[in-house]
Amino acid sequence: MASIYTLTLAPSLDSATLTPQIYPEGKLRCTAPVFEPGGGGINVARAISHLGGKAIAIFPVGGATGEHLSALLLDEKVAIDTVDSHDWTRQNLHVHTESTGEQYRFVMPGATLSDDEFRRLEEKVLAIESGSILVISGSLPPGIDVSKLCSLVKAAQKAGIRCIIDSSGEALEATLEIGNIELIKPNQKELSALVKRDLTQPDDVRLAAQEIVESGKAHRVVVSLGPQGALGMDASGCVQVVPPPVKSQSTVGAGDSMVGAMTLKLAENAPLLDMVRFGVAAGSAATLNQGTRLCSLENTQKIYDYLRS
Repeated sequence: MASIYTLTLAPSLDSATLTPQIYPEGKLRCTAPVFEPGGGGINVARAISHLGGKAIAIFPVGGATGEHLSALLLDEKVAIDTVDSHDWTRQNLHVHTESTGEQYRFVMPGATLSDDEFRRLEEKVLAIESGSILVISGSLPPGIDVSKLCSLVKAAQKAGIRCIIDSSGEALEATLEIGNIELIKPNQKELSALVKRDLTQPDDVRLAAQEIVESGKAHRVVVSLGPQGALGMDASGCVQVVPPPVKSQSTVGAGDSMVGAMTLKLAENAPLLDMVRFGVAAGSAATLNQGTRLCSLENTQKIYDYLRS
């Protein structure tokens, strides 16, 4: 089984709370906050750990919030490899409103990374053993442009590291141009932007995913379709997996849980159908939780067994 690493350039310390209702001006009485690690790659590593696998999370840490973030990950027994940053790690706030069931997500900008801090993160990436899988997930912080990300991906691939990109917009488009990306997981809107056309007809999503695979940009494309599950495409063909109906509490951890589960199966050299089933199961399992919680092994296994039956 291949070793798994994740890279998060804009990690966060996430806090979640409940309040009866939200209205302007007045004091909103909230429950005691629950603190959890945040950031794309960090959550992918956490999901892998929750599912019984192992991944090492690489990320910058700064200030008291960075120390708290690292301590939370060590409490979860997630292996970490960090670089100290001058700026404090950001803190995000998620508020769930009891009266309406609505959720509000206040996302702060990532801590600025200096050239030297980015270089030290890149050194850690390039020290990864050849044949390993690296999941690069999350937004780019101030100070880091897409060209730096692309240079890192090219260097990693040259070192024999298999890269998964879980991003959007310019970052996803630019890294795909490098080619040979192991896996991407766009939603339908992001896929439409990648192929530069509307996807309105029944077969448009499949054809767009096939176009990306056949171009050599990515070996696998798994399109997240929300309640309709996901469509997966690789050189062997196409699969679609529809999850069972579940009562969704929050979608915050679904995407990262899905990527973590699929990465775990990819490291085991599982076929596309098995990989997508496990990913959909983990993503669905994450929606059963309030706040920022990720998938659990128990709920993921139940949904996965259902999908295989």
